Amino acid sequence: FLPRHQQLSERVRKRLYYGWGCSSTILLLPYPDIAVELLQKVAPSPIRRLQKKYVSHVSREACISPCSMMLALVYIERLRHRNPEYLQQISSSDLFLISMMVASKYLYDEGEEEEVFNDEWGAAGKVDVQTMNTLEMNFLSAIDWSLYTDPRELFEVLSWLEG
Repeated sequence: FLPRHQQLSERVRKRLYYGWGCSSTILLLPYPDIAVELLQKVAPSPIRRLQKKYVSHVSREACISPCSMMLALVYIERLRHRNPEYLQQISSSDLFLISMMVASKYLYDEGEEEEVFNDEWGAAGKVDVQTMNTLEMNFLSAIDWSLYTDPRELFEVLSWLEG
């Protein structure tokens, strides 16, 4: 999908102080700050407002990679332009959870060893599997199933994050 994925992942990890693997107890700043600030702006619903503790918990439990996080930001930006109504209806916590899951599935789910299961993401996000399934279908419909991302879009997000 992305040339030099490993180098990009390392660059993002270093620039965002992302930490190593899934074993850290809390992600270092600025990643949770960026997620909370951005998602509360684009999904302003007061219900289930995104909190730093939730970002850290889900990121750790679901082992969200830096590249998944960047791809999720690309998807959120697409939704801002293509379907702002959807963003008015979803909570920032649900948007965080579902955008990260869809991005992770797109990047890593080969259907064999690296499968991404909705029930595991639901457990990480403290929602049941039916809710995850509904969130996923609504997200995919809202984004018109447009998941492919040109690598240039990821580099634009990375430049924005680094700024």
